[in-house]
Amino acid sequence: MAASWLQDREVADLCIGKPPTRPIPLSATVGDALLALRSAGADDPLAVWAADRAAPERRTCVGKACMVDVICYLCAEENLDAPCAALGAPVSAFLFPNAATPLVRRVEPSSSILEALDAIFDGAQSLVVPIRAAASRRKLAGGGCSAEFCWLTQEDFLRFFLNSIALFSPVPALSVSDLGLVRPTALTVSHREPALSAVPLIRASLTEQTSVAVISNNGRLVGEISPSTLAHLDERVAAALAALSAGELTAYIDCSGTQPESATRSIKARLREKGLLGMLELLDADFSPPFSPATSCSSSSSSDDESSPSAAPSNCRRPRRLRSVRSYSARMGRQSEEAIVCHPWSSLVAVMIQASTHRVGYVWVVDDDYFLVGIVTLSDMLKVFREQLA
Repeated sequence: MAASWLQDREVADLCIGKPPTRPIPLSATVGDALLALRSAGADDPLAVWAADRAAPERRTCVGKACMVDVICYLCAEENLDAPCAALGAPVSAFLFPNAATPLVRRVEPSSSILEALDAIFDGAQSLVVPIRAAASRRKLAGGGCSAEFCWLTQEDFLRFFLNSIALFSPVPALSVSDLGLVRPTALTVSHREPALSAVPLIRASLTEQTSVAVISNNGRLVGEISPSTLAHLDERVAAALAALSAGELTAYIDCSGTQPESATRSIKARLREKGLLGMLELLDADFSPPFSPATSCSSSSSSDDESSPSAAPSNCRRPRRLRSVRSYSARMGRQSEEAIVCHPWSSLVAVMIQASTHRVGYVWVVDDDYFLVGIVTLSDMLKVFREQLA
């Protein structure tokens, strides 16, 4: 029944109501991308376009840029001393358009759902789909024409299958453990380790559309550093990432936007202790357009009151309790670093609802004592439905 139901469904069905992508040329600078992201919002990553070598008059989407890319780029070892100057580099500095498996792939609206799903399984992180006819084409920044496009992600496929979950009965009622969906995760960091050591893990989790687990000394899940949460912040979190431990960073992010002045003073004190004066400039930078790396960043005032470098951000709330499958809510979106968890015996449909409700690409798996068992990813959930349709 499910196979016959899906036979005539096209990619266009998943694109209804989706907004067009925000384009930026590959020749743009990291600073240009930063300004565009600040105005676009976290849920609207940039589509990076480049000239097609075979046909220079055409443009090809070669990548996807979000605030997490910028934050990780600023925290790269070679940029720690002068992050403001690094904003003058082209966006290609953190994109990999020549990767063996492109992370962005174009799919036509007339393609079948299964064809698009297979592109995801082949390694595409996101699909870009034309949503306007040639008559309504517009100029891309930097010149050239292209139809308007929208992003298609794993989350869109998850909602698609959730809307018709009864057609796949009884499989969705089976536990994630029985379905073999619980996999161990290597993306973990101790809460005592410097948050800066987690930057490579954050990059990997962004590509895999998962997260970095922050664990205690005995292996309990105490929080996470989630790309989906970092994407809602701005470039100043790079300074906190350079100064704090992984556990302290989750507390800092948890009260992002409402940090007391003492937290900022503590971060500045630690940065001075580590000699990362460039990160001090980043905290006080003015990124109002027009952007210029030479003028946007100014030296941090030496008159700032310094808290003890060993003190954590003082008035920030500690990471919130973990949310289990027994208490997921119907609210949209996530609140800070509240880790979304389930248990090995949780049903597939329950975990799907959690991921969809909180708009994440994964759910952590813990036991009764909240020791980290593994992770269930959106990709693995979708493979269950692909196998049912094979």
